[in-house]
Amino acid sequence: MLTPHALPVGPQGQRGFTLVELLVALALMALMAAMSWRGLDAMVGAQKRLAVHSDEVLTLQTALAQWGADLDALAQQPNNPSMDWDGRALRLLRRGSQSADEGLHVVAWSQRLVGNTTYWLRWQSPAVSTRAELLAAWSQAARWGQNPSDEDRRFEVRITALAGWQLFFYRGGAWTNPLSSADGSAPAQAAAPAPTPGASGVPMPGLPAGAGIGDPTRSASAGATPDGVRLVLTLPPGQAVSGVLTRDWARTGLAGTP
Repeated sequence: MLTPHALPVGPQGQRGFTLVELLVALALMALMAAMSWRGLDAMVGAQKRLAVHSDEVLTLQTALAQWGADLDALAQQPNNPSMDWDGRALRLLRRGSQSADEGLHVVAWSQRLVGNTTYWLRWQSPAVSTRAELLAAWSQAARWGQNPSDEDRRFEVRITALAGWQLFFYRGGAWTNPLSSADGSAPAQAAAPAPTPGASGVPMPGLPAGAGIGDPTRSASAGATPDGVRLVLTLPPGQAVSGVLTRDWARTGLAGTP
């Protein structure tokens, strides 16, 4: 006969779990599962942040490599500058990268507010093989840097968020404002001044008036390729790379084209 305080036993005489013990065990398992889930969620979040940061670093590295490649591939053409800075965009005339028969490209670098974020942008024209195509692409690059149309934006690539950028040209043994003349007659400044609005219809340097191309702005440095270019990027906080980043390029010679 069972005593009042005896517990039921199984067929083999072993005591089973009480309801309280079962509830405690379930609570412990639920707690362990929750802790494991939080750990896994933290790991997944860290992996996502790491992937985003890696993509940002890779994008910036690729952009800087492209920047150097554009400068290394500068091409020279009669009556057309190889490089021109108008205060908003840096325009370059470069060789194609695919083959010798590809022709030339007009490339432009600038920054622009897109939505609520300012981005560093690169623009490249289709390959040009005639003088008329070159003049049209050069003018389109200037327009893109000032007030781009939807058609102009088709050829741009949005690179990275940017708090600001500055350019300096190396001339006569010193870093100078890119808008100063080639002989350094204008004083150097820490940042390039804003372009003069409304200067439309100015013919390209080296071309006679009425040559069929209008340049929205004409810089004093037009036609004078510097010995070096210093790029200073200010990257906003919250990215994989932030703060001030400086990249120098030294000219080793212009690439001639037939």
